[in-house]
Amino acid sequence: MRAAVFSYLAIAAAVGAHNPRQASSARVVANSVTASSARVAASSAPIASSAPATQTSFSFTLATTNPTAIPLASIISNAATQTTNSLPSTFAPGSTPTVVSGAPPLPNAALLAPSSYPALDIVVPTDSPEVQQWIQDVASSGVSIPNISATVAGGCPANLDAADDASRCWWTCGGCTRSTDITTCPDKLTWGLTYDDGPSPYTPDLLSFLDQNDLKSTFFTVGSRVISYPQILQYEYMTGHQIAVHTWSHPSLTTLTTDQIIGELGWSKKVIKDVIGVTPSYFRPPFGDIDDRVRAIAQAMDLTPVMWTRISPMATFDTDDFDLHSGLTTAAHVLLNWDYIEGNSTIIPTGFILLEHDLFQQSVDIATGYILPDALVHQPPFKIEPVISCLNKPMNDAYIELNDNSTNPPVVSGGGVPTLSSGAPGSVEATGSSQGSGSGNSAVSTPPGSGPVLALVLSLTTLFL
Repeated sequence: MRAAVFSYLAIAAAVGAHNPRQASSARVVANSVTASSARVAASSAPIASSAPATQTSFSFTLATTNPTAIPLASIISNAATQTTNSLPSTFAPGSTPTVVSGAPPLPNAALLAPSSYPALDIVVPTDSPEVQQWIQDVASSGVSIPNISATVAGGCPANLDAADDASRCWWTCGGCTRSTDITTCPDKLTWGLTYDDGPSPYTPDLLSFLDQNDLKSTFFTVGSRVISYPQILQYEYMTGHQIAVHTWSHPSLTTLTTDQIIGELGWSKKVIKDVIGVTPSYFRPPFGDIDDRVRAIAQAMDLTPVMWTRISPMATFDTDDFDLHSGLTTAAHVLLNWDYIEGNSTIIPTGFILLEHDLFQQSVDIATGYILPDALVHQPPFKIEPVISCLNKPMNDAYIELNDNSTNPPVVSGGGVPTLSSGAPGSVEATGSSQGSGSGNSAVSTPPGSGPVLALVLSLTTLFL
């Protein structure tokens, strides 16, 4: 075990709504600082691209790092491409899963024909026989799909009426949730470990680290990646990780028509079943972009939404590791986010779910080199497990065909009672406390529960360039 002390001068460049990821989730690149510790120029919408960059110096300490970690200075957008590693093992067609009971033998992934599926990374067409059947299945489900208009690209700033419409319960703008949304683990200090957007060529490195430390995760997989890397998905499933849906092409779901949403979820469900033999019963909307229309469609398709923990309008348990690849954030900012999350996880009364990714080598490098090693020595200890396990449910409940409904009964039609995430606008935490995000571009404040809890030493200097 070794402590690692970091001191950086980091640049957080403001990014406007032209970035689809930032716009759809209403985050800013400075959110690494804003939602973490510095609270610089806090905003509920992306900063205009003409806004000044923010230069912030800070230092913090991790309890330990992986001795074989890629140096932080090398975890950058233009990092040299690393050699990808093979899976620790593969499973023969017909193998019997042992982590779930009553599952069918493993399908032969070599028989998958990509031509039988939609084009990769493009919103699926809705005129195929498969999608037409799923549309009919949804219509026959008994679940009423609310007449909520689709949003447009650009997130909250481009959809002001939708953002102000509390009746649609749009999580992206304000954090509204329904009782059917999973946002935390019920038991304190329990971490629902999740990785989005894979499988990818770098996922085997993550899996090797998880194997070495006897950790299991929930993988929210994109259909376009599943068809590309079926053996990785089979390995995840057969070794006890939870497989869940993350759509076919990773669009912002509220921007799609109802039929397109059905197609995105349906093709993702289908390709996963074709690869592992069972269908996931949990899904995560890309960018967390969900409202009551998306929820109702998911319910009609036997899918339960899994979000991530949110403790204020601007502070979610998101490391922002996705933006390392593009250069919209830095490794130092990601670790500062992690330090913030780690500290607040000891304060909130529940466990937590954290947003991370396994699509790019930078995200995997920072997870295996820094975040996970630090978490493994946290005191008091974290209980790190898949979302299904953190909900105190058996792994069988993670799959539609294997769930006997004894601990995971079907959702009642109607979508549940609307609730607000802790700290969201209008919630008790937001109206009854002074945990603001600061005002003005020079506002600097520490996060809730900082100081000795975070073991975070901040030396913050805000400069406007």
